[in-house]
Amino acid sequence: MRHAHRVIRHFALATTLVVLGLNAGCSKPADAPTHQVSASQNPSASKLGDLSQFHAIAAEVGALVANNDLAAAKTRIKDLETSWDAAEAGIKPRAASDWHVLDKAIDRALEALRASTPNPADCKLAMDNLLKAFDNLKGGA
Repeated sequence: MRHAHRVIRHFALATTLVVLGLNAGCSKPADAPTHQVSASQNPSASKLGDLSQFHAIAAEVGALVANNDLAAAKTRIKDLETSWDAAEAGIKPRAASDWHVLDKAIDRALEALRASTPNPADCKLAMDNLLKAFDNLKGGA
């Protein structure tokens, strides 16, 4: 029985050390090699972090605008606005100036799609500019 208890203790200790080692990602030794993911490896990388979920929604809205389905685009862009606003506290401190650029582009797209009578050309231009803003930020990763 004493042997079984010792084995269990050693197993528990080893498991704890492994788990702690896996969760220690925030603190890396100074001599650990650094690996940065380039924008070509992660197409959504930017100083703001992973923007892929926001970019995906914007691309969907852009496709809806291209198909002249402005009502559906107006509905879908609300998802972008909601998720962007919810993520602001975590994203904005990383690169405030980049955040403002993207935020203004989102605001212009919202304004175009929410106009009392949305103009398809204005909506397309606003969505093109929004998608360009996303693409321009990728290069700054």
